[in-house]
Amino acid sequence: MKNNFIQALGALFVGTVALVLATSAGAAVLPEDRADILYHSYDGDNVKIDGPSVLVRKNVADTVSVYGNYYVDEVSGASVDVLSYGSPYSEEREQYSVGADYLYDKTMMSASYTNSSENDYEADTYSLSFSQDFFGDLSTLSMGVSYGENIVGQNGDTSFKEYNDQTRYSLGLTQVLTKNLIVALNAESVVDEGYLNNPYRQVRFLTGDAVGRKTELYPSTRNSDAYAIKGMFYLPYRASLRADYRLYRDSWGIDADTYELRYIHPLKQVEGLTLELRYRVHDQTQADFYSDLLPFEDATNFYARDKELSTFSTTQLGVGLSYEYKRPWLFVDRTTFNLHYDRLQFDYDNFRDATQSLNGNYAVGEEPLFSFDADVIRFFISVFY
Repeated sequence: MKNNFIQALGALFVGTVALVLATSAGAAVLPEDRADILYHSYDGDNVKIDGPSVLVRKNVADTVSVYGNYYVDEVSGASVDVLSYGSPYSEEREQYSVGADYLYDKTMMSASYTNSSENDYEADTYSLSFSQDFFGDLSTLSMGVSYGENIVGQNGDTSFKEYNDQTRYSLGLTQVLTKNLIVALNAESVVDEGYLNNPYRQVRFLTGDAVGRKTELYPSTRNSDAYAIKGMFYLPYRASLRADYRLYRDSWGIDADTYELRYIHPLKQVEGLTLELRYRVHDQTQADFYSDLLPFEDATNFYARDKELSTFSTTQLGVGLSYEYKRPWLFVDRTTFNLHYDRLQFDYDNFRDATQSLNGNYAVGEEPLFSFDADVIRFFISVFY
């Protein structure tokens, strides 16, 4: 079972192709017939994740578009918090998604189902959404809801089985303000209920001159709200500048702010080649029940040492190249080749590298604060037919 960060990273990889599909369409136009083949790779904090993803979309008549997606990630290694009490591991996650979009006049209705499976975690998610153009197609209103049912297991214990579910609501408004400026406002509310722990992760606490450990204990509910504003400005020389801001708050006491800036520039030197530069900063406060080192056992009603629930910041620098080959061949109308690389830096304000006290270099609770860098690579080919 992966931690929250790795699960979110998987969503990023899958969303890379999904985002291209969404942005290429528009609310009242069906997406083009296309197939996408993606390879993704993440390497950081002693964890390696990679694998393929294949997505195929096909229009039926003039009003329906259907798609299917198959995604895999292979995980090996172990992050620093796992190494403080466990050993490296390897696992595989497979994900299948199917969906359909129905277009009626200026309204798009969408439905999808996703199944994600690994040896100790099973997830099923059902989603419905719609979008509506109005005011001369200058405004688009979108709404969505999804419901997920998850089964949590534990390797080595066939009797262990816990459940949780997630309900997600979203609302968005996109407005064309001028011929060069588009702004989008989005809101999302999520309700998580059930067993929200990672059954492998442990907290540590002082017990006399020694250190004790026990499995984390989380609340059984989590409510979160996020609000985002995005703006894209088209520059006179065909390039564009995009700026995003996202505000996140949840019932566990976590506050997070995310800023992102992207510059997209078609290169005149090579026809069909587009350069993208991006910079992203994320700052987060800790959960109310997070502690790097508890003063004694059961010092709080709930307790966690997951570093993704601590106070930390992330800086991301990225570059991407996209090349469009417009010449038709066989049944293919055109083809795009896309390569993206991101360098991420994580700095934790109150999570310490506990492996440094295991080998005797530091006293417990006085280890250096943890930080690490990660490399993310995404390469995908899109075939339009």
